[in-house]
Order: sequence, then structure tokens, then C-alpha cells
Amino acid sequence: MMRIVLFLLTNLAVIAVASITLSLLGVGSYLEQGNNLNLSNLLAFCLVFGMAGSFISLLISKWMAKRSMGVQVIDQPQNASEQWLYSTVKELSDKAGIGMPEVGIFHSDAPNAFATGWNKNNALVAVSTGLLQRMNKDEVAAVLGHEIGHVANGDMVTLALIQGVVNAFVMFFARIIGNFVDKAVFKNEHGPGIAFYITTFVAEIVLGILASTIVAWFSRRREFRADEAGAALTSNAAMASALMRLKETYDQPSELSGELVAFGIRGEGKLSALFSSHPPLDDRIAALQNAAKQHG
Repeated sequence: MMRIVLFLLTNLAVIAVASITLSLLGVGSYLEQGNNLNLSNLLAFCLVFGMAGSFISLLISKWMAKRSMGVQVIDQPQNASEQWLYSTVKELSDKAGIGMPEVGIFHSDAPNAFATGWNKNNALVAVSTGLLQRMNKDEVAAVLGHEIGHVANGDMVTLALIQGVVNAFVMFFARIIGNFVDKAVFKNEHGPGIAFYITTFVAEIVLGILASTIVAWFSRRREFRADEAGAALTSNAAMASALMRLKETYDQPSELSGELVAFGIRGEGKLSALFSSHPPLDDRIAALQNAAKQHG
């Protein structure tokens, strides 16, 4: 229920911000007399709505993650385990040259972790109870290094930019296709008809699915870089061992959703390779082993 409420609030915020921005920019309707498209206004409309959705989600990502995942932030460590976790994140973030992230724990039997936040000096790194229970300290440290690597590499902002641009062009071309079908097939010259809306809706779904492969491709490349960061901040052996441990427990479903999946350590593993946000664990382990050989 909480995730549904947060989703609705985010979309309302996007509509409000985008509408105000378009008004301030003086962008009028993209549909003109005779059912013609004003491509300049259409592009502006799509860019504002596409980027607004992506960046509002980024700006409130920490707030949403805490509430949707039930993250308990460690402000003052209450026991030896929390003290070790907090101190390890501090040590690794100092080594990576970023500000100390907030550190949190969320309840999940599946071993997982994620990082989020719009600013690399004001991020959140959280681990699941399952991860703390199933991994040793060296492996947990490597996972933390992986997530801090995401933060230090600016992956959150980069992914938001890519997603925003992709969203904009999906909206742009879907409306061009919808307008073409409405005018050329249904001969409608008196404003958008039902064919425009139905075709646009279908085109957005199809183009959105195709465009998601671009975002997924970047996400997979970024995972290899985060693994490299985790290995550099801890050790190659610890990072490879952590991934092997994840492989042993991959039958347990992850509770991460939305953009958190992209910044988790393991992903879902249920989509085809083309749409997956994470490379296969075997490929990630092999990449670390090859790197160790090259530097060994």
C-alpha cells in the first residue's frame, strides 16, 4: 500500500512540476489547427515531462527508499554489528573520496544491498538482514564497496539522465506515430481523435519496451564498474567471494523494486539478458578473475 501511495505522489509531483515549467517556458499546445503537430512544442513538452519524472524520482529516491523498504538508518550504532557496519562504510567512503553516506538496514531474508541518492556526498547505502546473516565480514565489506562504487561513479545521476532522455523520445515518437495514424489512416483533420490516443498509447508501450534495452545495457556496464570499485576498495578475492555467495542463494526473490533494483547488488534475474539490469553472476565473477590474472 505504501508503495502505491508513493507512486501516486511522485506522479502528481511530476505533473505539477512539468506543467509549471512548460508554462514558464511559454510552451503552447503541440497540436495545431488542422490536426498538425508543432514539433518544437512537442519536443519541449516531451523533454520536460520525460526529464521531470526521472529527476524528481532521483531527488526523492532516499526518502522513498527508506519508506518503501522500511530502512532503519543507523544514526547512533546500538551494538557491535551496527558499529562495524557504520565504521566500514565510513572507511570505504573516505577511501573512495565521497562524503559519508547514511547507513541503513532493511529486513529481507534475501541477501541484497542498494545505494541511492541524488548527490554522491549525501547518499544512502543499505544492506539486508539476510546479507548480514549469510556473508562474512570480508564479503559484506566488498558488497558495501560495490555500492559505494555506484555512488562515487555518479551512477544515479547518469542513469537518471539516460532514463529521462529515453522517456522524452519515447513520448515524442509515439505522438508522431499517433498523429500520422489519426490523419493518414482515419483521415481526421479536426483535432486528435480516438485513433490518436489509442495509437499513441500502444506506441508508447512498444517503444518503451524497446528503449528499456538501452537503459538495461548501461545498467549492466555499470555493474561491472561497481564490481571493480568493490574489488579496489576491499580485495578482488572478497568481491568474487561475495558474488559467489549471492549465486548460492539466488533462488530467493529480491524485495527491491523500481530503480532500487538497478542499484542493488544482485538484481532480479528473471528477465531475459537483453532487459536485465544486471549481468549474469558467472560473467561478473569471470570478469573479476580475469582482472586478477592481468594484475597478478
